[in-house]
Amino acid sequence: MTFKPKSGTIKVMKKKLILLITSFLLTPILLLFCIIYSSFLNFQNNRTNYLTLSAQSGVAYAALPQDQYVMDTGTTGLIVKDARVEVVRQFFAKYKSKLEPFAQNIVDQADKYGLDYRLLPSIAMQESNLCKKEPAGSYNCWGFGIYGKKVTKFTSYPDAIETVTKTLAKDYKGKGLETPDQIVKLYTPSSNGSWQKSVNYFIDQLQ
Repeated sequence: MTFKPKSGTIKVMKKKLILLITSFLLTPILLLFCIIYSSFLNFQNNRTNYLTLSAQSGVAYAALPQDQYVMDTGTTGLIVKDARVEVVRQFFAKYKSKLEPFAQNIVDQADKYGLDYRLLPSIAMQESNLCKKEPAGSYNCWGFGIYGKKVTKFTSYPDAIETVTKTLAKDYKGKGLETPDQIVKLYTPSSNGSWQKSVNYFIDQLQ
């Protein structure tokens, strides 16, 4: 006697078989989708954190030591950037200084003559509020060679940056005058202590 399953039973078995096959096929696809989506969310989160950090003035680079370099991927490949330039640029931008485009010049000349890259920006802040009070047409933000009515003028900010840096290196550092407390003795000997105090304060801001 041959057993023949009822048609209803056959339909149920077919449905179960279809569900089993569907489940077997969809499970790997679902797992793959979950992995890809999770990776995408992680990437978006990291990107948001990076952009937020970079947008905050003084935060993205302020904690970096002065010889620190950062890597940036540009369209042409990997680029090495000197974080000190960005520290100086952000300092100038914070106070809306005309020196902002010359942050690279500041660091380059400091390296060329062996000076602390923070010194020139700090003296410029003390002497002219970062060029806001410079003598008209002088490009002299450092009170350099200004005695009464005598005003030393430069042809451009890069010219001034190089001349002042070179002078501080040869005529000051060369004589053992390197820190603001030492430089003041020759740079502005009439100061009652406020000059070096202010310069040191701004140097600390550029850490």
